[in-house]
Amino acid sequence: MTDVLERTELDEQTARLLEGSWRAIVWDDPVNLMTYVTYVFQSYFGFPRDEAERLMLLVHHEGRAVVAEGNREAMERHVQAMHGYGLQATVSKVGL
Repeated sequence: MTDVLERTELDEQTARLLEGSWRAIVWDDPVNLMTYVTYVFQSYFGFPRDEAERLMLLVHHEGRAVVAEGNREAMERHVQAMHGYGLQATVSKVGL
């Protein structure tokens, strides 16, 4: 009986760890203006202007920026929203 309880606890812990182990990444592209990317980050994610500009500059200078972390479903929704704004974005597992 203890073995089953321990396994259940481990399964629940693993599920909780995996739940928050995904990222939404926005990639640089030659189309969108920096001001537009900043606007998207502010309007969709609710970032303050300074944070939205910092993330936009990461996209511009480093080619990408992690804009959110959390469970996979939420990150997929964020990526779909970024696509709706015309931005290139992907979901990636943390640590890869």
